[in-house]
Amino acid sequence: MSETTGGMRTDAAINEIEGFLLWEAEKRRARSRAEEFCAGLPWLTGTQRAEVARHYCRDQAELSRDTLERIAARATELRAEYAGVHRALRRRLLTGYAAGTVALAAAVGFALAGR
Repeated sequence: MSETTGGMRTDAAINEIEGFLLWEAEKRRARSRAEEFCAGLPWLTGTQRAEVARHYCRDQAELSRDTLERIAARATELRAEYAGVHRALRRRLLTGYAAGTVALAAAVGFALAGR
């Protein structure tokens, strides 16, 4: 197994753990917001409060998931766009380097021929 493969596995595992932890934190925030929301509705019974909190958390999870999917899609678009820009810049740099090398070789050739 190469270092690159192991490194990619490690990166993927770290990303998965980070995603899990971020999602758990989002769920905790949603529960906290649901409790705050229910606290403003003192007439709810315990069962009603639990039901409202459950719906609130489910709606918040759907909203968060939709938002994250949009962000991930945009990140993928940007990655492709930036990769294209990077390829074009690299091509221009290599072309300039090659042209400079040819010009320098020609100048040295002319200088040596003029002796």
